[in-house]
Amino acid sequence: MSAPKFTTLGCRLNAYETEAMKELSQQAGLQDAVIINTCAVTAEAVRKARQEIRKLRRENPDARLIVTGCAAQTEPETFVQMDEVDAVIGNTEKMQPDTWKGMAADFIGETEAVQVDDIMSVTETAGHLIDGFGTRSRAYVQVQNGCDHRCTFCIIPYGRGNSRSVPAGVVVDQIKRLVDKGYNEVVLTGVDLTSWGADLPAQPKLGDLVMRILKLVPDLPRLRISSIDSIEVDENLMQAIATEPRLMPHLHLSLQHGDDLILKRMKRRHLRDDAIRFTEEARRLRPEMTFGADIIAGFPTETDAHFENSLKLVTECDLTWLHVFPYSKREGTPAARIPQQVNGNTIRERAARLRQAGEQQVARHLEAQIGKTHQILMENAHMGRTEQFTEVTFDQAQIEGTIVSGVITGKSASQLRA
Repeated sequence: MSAPKFTTLGCRLNAYETEAMKELSQQAGLQDAVIINTCAVTAEAVRKARQEIRKLRRENPDARLIVTGCAAQTEPETFVQMDEVDAVIGNTEKMQPDTWKGMAADFIGETEAVQVDDIMSVTETAGHLIDGFGTRSRAYVQVQNGCDHRCTFCIIPYGRGNSRSVPAGVVVDQIKRLVDKGYNEVVLTGVDLTSWGADLPAQPKLGDLVMRILKLVPDLPRLRISSIDSIEVDENLMQAIATEPRLMPHLHLSLQHGDDLILKRMKRRHLRDDAIRFTEEARRLRPEMTFGADIIAGFPTETDAHFENSLKLVTECDLTWLHVFPYSKREGTPAARIPQQVNGNTIRERAARLRQAGEQQVARHLEAQIGKTHQILMENAHMGRTEQFTEVTFDQAQIEGTIVSGVITGKSASQLRA
């Protein structure tokens, strides 16, 4: 008998939930099982999931193979039809102790082979919080799940359900425990982080949560926010950016495009000027602020002129860390039904140009840091990250998990040296 093996595809939230499933399956006494936590963000992600399942079956011929995650939630029939798969469980079920107790039983009956309920009927966040997922230096705390928006390219709401928030008191208590364990940085994570609080009494905003954490956990050295929707940023979050040095000056923005017509066809809620205005204002309040961003290349109907607006947005918003997504047709989304799909070669070419622009921005950012002193959180003995999430290498070993002061002396293509 051997302990379960886990494979995670996709986002940071999936990785967080895999850690929770490890705990739940261990408590249930599950043995000889392989669990794959899938992603559904693109058709390519689902293809990779199928490929990984076949590989895992070859490597573990006698284990029970259980498929979960967003792809299992959005298209369970795809996986139940695979000979390699023994069970398919949904995103809600994967976080419930009873599911794993059932899986630990010796026999999976026909009725239990698929356990995927209607995710849209789920009203609470998973109660299973884990203390300390991440590296020994940085912990991730899930404060929100699901999404109420229906962007035309995105399948994720159908995998994650509607937006649900973890109450502030629960979040604060968890962060206190993490600080007591010695973590120097906490990252707030979720599917649509800026919608946090809309389903809670009094409808607090993300800025209220940030201010409350910083006030009630005074010993927390660094608080970081993962991806946000800039159009939903509230006054208190701007206030925190301006006045709270423990809130790290790095925001990853869900921008997706730089052309107003394409943004409308994507059913985004902001226009390009909103993005530019937000980055200018955040930088005015906090001059050292750096931005990452998600940008999609080759969305249906995108012309050369539309694409040029995305390219220009990179410098107009002074974006540093780009996540470039070549558009991939996702069945079940409105965008997949748009007749004017962009040619695959054109999509790849545009994505490459965006990545090149991103590399130039990184080079400029690294160059500007030389000679500056940064507070660097060590992820291992020789590498840490600045407040802006830039990687820094040291020749001399440092203590993992500590924050050290370092003078930047040089750079490589993607890292600083201190």
